[in-house]
Amino acid sequence: MPWVVAGDTDIYYVEEGQGQPLVFLHGNSSCAEAWFQQFAHFRDRYRCIAYDSVNHGHSSNSPRDVEEPDRADELQGFLTALGIERPVLLGNSMGGDTLLRWAARHPTDAAALVPSGMGLLDASTPALEVRPLSPDTLFLPAGDALTERFKQEQPRMYERYLRIRSTATRLEAMRNPRRRTATLQERTTLGQRIGVVTVPVLIVCGGLDRLIPACERLHAALPQSEYHVVDGAPHNVYYEAATEYNATVDDFLGRALVGRAAAAV
Repeated sequence: MPWVVAGDTDIYYVEEGQGQPLVFLHGNSSCAEAWFQQFAHFRDRYRCIAYDSVNHGHSSNSPRDVEEPDRADELQGFLTALGIERPVLLGNSMGGDTLLRWAARHPTDAAALVPSGMGLLDASTPALEVRPLSPDTLFLPAGDALTERFKQEQPRMYERYLRIRSTATRLEAMRNPRRRTATLQERTTLGQRIGVVTVPVLIVCGGLDRLIPACERLHAALPQSEYHVVDGAPHNVYYEAATEYNATVDDFLGRALVGRAAAAV
């Protein structure tokens, strides 16, 4: 179980394989281990890395009385601590937001970007409501991240998701919500700045995801991007529809990374 310190956060991460780094960024209330289906698919050809963001998984909690650290800063600190250069960044939901805000600051530093379940938010996008979690709750509900059909057809996979993310770190943070960092205001201007990104981008979205309009706006803002909708899939498209997600990403990387390598010659 490797750990690394980035900023003031003691970060837990998982790593398998060798080669081009793929860095996976989890969503709100999720964790690094939720990417296990992607690790199984890519680890024989790539260096797969996923970490628990602050106040999630097995990483440390931030102080209760200060703003939560900025996750784009955290991502840069993690990459620096591990000496990772030109990674492929793959992030779902909150992780997608993190990689997009990071990419606007570092427009040429990634080999490729794969946001899923996230795009360019606007004023019509409902804000995430934060209420203190009841002390009686031990396993975090999935909400619209997974479908009821998935729960009925694959109960073990559904229950795995609930268990792996319901850690003491996350429960503590949800029972004592931190103030949102002021740098998240970047979201309101991201559409004006994201155009500086020139690296290959694949946007993936579940057909049932309420953020489809945001994903479409992101696709329109990045002419070089590709856009793929997985029919019948929910917000956590990478988890419930892992087979199609993995195949789509695999095809994209096969073309995007070869194209980048050829351009560098």
